[in-house]
Amino acid sequence: MPSRRPHIAARLEDAFHAFRERRARRRGLVPIVVPFTGYGGPGWVRVLGRVVMRRPGPTPDRLAGIRGWRSFVSVPVRDAEVVVESGGVRHVIHADRGGVIDQRLEIDLEPGWRELRVSTDGDAVAAPVLVVDPGEGFGIVSDVDDTVMVTALPRPLLAAWNTFVLDEHARTPVTGMAVLYDRLHHAHPGAPIVYLSTGAWNVAPTLTRFLGRNLYPAGPLLLTDWGPTHDRWFRNGAQHKHDSLARLAQEFPGIRWLLIGDDGQADERLYGEFAAAHPDSVRAVAIRRLTAGEAVLAGGRSSGAAVDAHVPWISAPDGAGLDDRLEELGILDNDPA
Repeated sequence: MPSRRPHIAARLEDAFHAFRERRARRRGLVPIVVPFTGYGGPGWVRVLGRVVMRRPGPTPDRLAGIRGWRSFVSVPVRDAEVVVESGGVRHVIHADRGGVIDQRLEIDLEPGWRELRVSTDGDAVAAPVLVVDPGEGFGIVSDVDDTVMVTALPRPLLAAWNTFVLDEHARTPVTGMAVLYDRLHHAHPGAPIVYLSTGAWNVAPTLTRFLGRNLYPAGPLLLTDWGPTHDRWFRNGAQHKHDSLARLAQEFPGIRWLLIGDDGQADERLYGEFAAAHPDSVRAVAIRRLTAGEAVLAGGRSSGAAVDAHVPWISAPDGAGLDDRLEELGILDNDPA
């Protein structure tokens, strides 16, 4: 049973953030909400975002021009009170100890892209929400690193450069994947696409801009909060993906997911475990095979995973190859292309 008292690392982090917040307020900074894309279904929505300290004044686009390192040095606001408005109804929620907003609310919205208004002490900002039609039976879960974007993440120096220095203009998309996702979107126009990564919420603005700039379909990002937890030094990225997949299966029991990842980290094992536990929730698993150079940077390839024989598994080195295999499975049958 975990200790009721937070881990010493969590207590140290909380004290450091409290000091930074007090100092920021003395300098005239104010809390604002950086909204992330949420999602929902009939009668509910999952609101996502982050509360940080910024200079007061008009901020028409709070996601513009923020390089990775600026996101990591921004001051989070612990337990910030956030007001969510929809249809004239106000809901009061609170950010977590890292300033992250992740709350499920009882709000009934029509299917499709909708907006909520979220605010702290300042002006309200629009938070996009994808409300999934209850009759939708197909969805996509996509990894990010080395699946839609070449990152060479396990290589420490390059990973730090990619995360803290480069903006989305300097990041490289995986060949053919944006075209594939666009075809999937046209074949299944009402299907949700969820980008699932072990990356920190700090990089959500950069990833959002990258996806839009490279013409990937819009969809919610499910990231994690780096740093200590209540009972350990660091969060478990694999557990984050495992829990997120299980939550999606519970929230959307009628959807069969196409799970897209790569063979350089734990995607095959995690997708295999999920498919074995929830075979009725998986339409297929598509694995992008890393190039030889990418595999070396990633520390080799995964050993794969055994799954239920009724769940199709396909693999290819790029989006074009996966496109061909998915067409063979009939998953692109509705695409006019």
